[in-house]
Amino acid sequence: MSPLLVKITLVLLFMSIIIPQKSVAEYEQWCIADEQTPDEELKVALDWACGEGGADCSKIQVNQACYFPNTMTNHASYAFNDYFQRFKHKGGSCSFKGAAMITELDPRNINILI
Repeated sequence: MSPLLVKITLVLLFMSIIIPQKSVAEYEQWCIADEQTPDEELKVALDWACGEGGADCSKIQVNQACYFPNTMTNHASYAFNDYFQRFKHKGGSCSFKGAAMITELDPRNINILI
């Protein structure tokens, strides 16, 4: 191996150790309900996501794992995110006529007080 190639390899190895790498989780995105959207608008978007949109909303039904907290914002966030994760690579968006927004903060780790 030539001395130049060894130096380049060492420099690249050193840079890969020094420069912080982003984990896969840092690139994750979630689609959540905008807390400023009125419940009536969230309900319309939630109904679309769970119906025509194709989101799996079975876990936010009564007596299911994600029913609580039982708020329109939380149920809409669940449905919006399920839709977004299923269809984002097929052209699906996180808009819901302005009722939703993208976050890079994992909503499972955020306590929403509503």
